Amino acid sequence: MDGLDEFLAAEALPDSFRRTAAQVCEPLAERAIAAYARKRAMAVVALCGAQGSGKSTIAAATRAILIERGVETVVLSLDDLYLPRAARQRLAREVHPLLATRGPPGTHDVELGLQVLNAVARDRPIALPRFDKGADDPAPPAARPSFQGPAKVVLFEGWCVGARPQPRAALREPINALERDEDPDGRWRGFVNTALAAAYPPLFERHDELVLLAAPSFEVVAGWREEQEAKLRARTGGGMSPDQIVRFVAHYERLTRWILEEMPARAGWTVRLGADRAPL
Repeated sequence: MDGLDEFLAAEALPDSFRRTAAQVCEPLAERAIAAYARKRAMAVVALCGAQGSGKSTIAAATRAILIERGVETVVLSLDDLYLPRAARQRLAREVHPLLATRGPPGTHDVELGLQVLNAVARDRPIALPRFDKGADDPAPPAARPSFQGPAKVVLFEGWCVGARPQPRAALREPINALERDEDPDGRWRGFVNTALAAAYPPLFERHDELVLLAAPSFEVVAGWREEQEAKLRARTGGGMSPDQIVRFVAHYERLTRWILEEMPARAGWTVRLGADRAPL
């Protein structure tokens, strides 16, 4: 990648990311090109990885490689498909209070994701969705970047992209203190699992290639998230406290553990990561 130096500088990445670029981004770009060649139509590459695993950076670097090779590529993040705060607050009132927290299945606008995938395949401009995490609401139209289709490749990245629901028997016992104390009857985890089974397949099964960035364990995820929040605090003065991070990450624990257990057997490529996020 001739522009790697520029990419590292623009993203303020350490020189050690060159290893990830060579071992993950370059092969990922090759897989995307091969998928497009097979279909002779837009290919969707799903990139799944736990919070803090580096999937957004890897997707951005892979897009830069593909653009450099003349392959029109767009990145779609699951994080940009969150429901507005008012919609999640309504779910919190009507279904379960834990649904006020964005992230788990049931808190995304699946239809918006499908609309984006359909739109970027066409020869016309589209305003891509963006979610303002500081405001906890979708960004206003003026803040949404424009993309001129048609795309040849979509890199669809997210913490649970491509995930499948758990067997119902697995939902009976709480997996952490959050579930034990705030979801004792299992209504929240049942709703999340049902949403994953019923609403998400039309979006999650659109992929032509599924790639998993596999964390060494769930235990490292909270540390990765703390690193992200520390950068946010340094940049904006905002961000969650360590105690808030622990509670927030607990919302993701069940499905993250299930993905690490279930997805490697069916992913086209599983990239095992070390605690430092470097590919093993």
